[in-house]
Amino acid sequence: MILGENIRLRAIERTDIPRFVRWMNDPEVTQYLLMSSPLSTAMEEKWFDAQLERPPHQGQIFAIEVKVADDWVHIGNSGLHDVNPVNHSAEFGIVIGEKDYWNKGYGTQATRLTLRHGFEHLNLHRIYLEVFVTNPRAMRVYEAAGFTREGVQRQAIFKNGRYIDEIIMSILQSEWMNQKAK
Repeated sequence: MILGENIRLRAIERTDIPRFVRWMNDPEVTQYLLMSSPLSTAMEEKWFDAQLERPPHQGQIFAIEVKVADDWVHIGNSGLHDVNPVNHSAEFGIVIGEKDYWNKGYGTQATRLTLRHGFEHLNLHRIYLEVFVTNPRAMRVYEAAGFTREGVQRQAIFKNGRYIDEIIMSILQSEWMNQKAK
């Protein structure tokens, strides 16, 4: 468990799959994701099984839970993907699937917790991400967590009948540590 203030990251469980399927079939949730086709429970179970085959040091998806009264509510997922053991780098991803929890700061908190895990526990040097230029809310979250824009992949994504630029952002371990010291 990776603990924050009224928020935590935990390993995903098979019992989470129905929520994942609901989120990944909601066009509002997936408008900024690479999802472009409906997702079945069988497809998500296959994805889940593949996650179990991967050792955590190669990347891991976490359930984001927030404390509501005496309960923990699963609102989304974050993770580190494609961990490169030579370059000590990984790709960051996040989704807040429960729309009632949008715009409440949970994305920023979960991003910071995931970065802390990557830099302080996995000894990563660089964590990067790609974000659609049409997603300014996510870019604000990433910048608040310390990510810096590196460049643009022009018209890299075809979504909803049009091509969209994709922004590449990253944060280095030294930047994370400097930010944390302030």
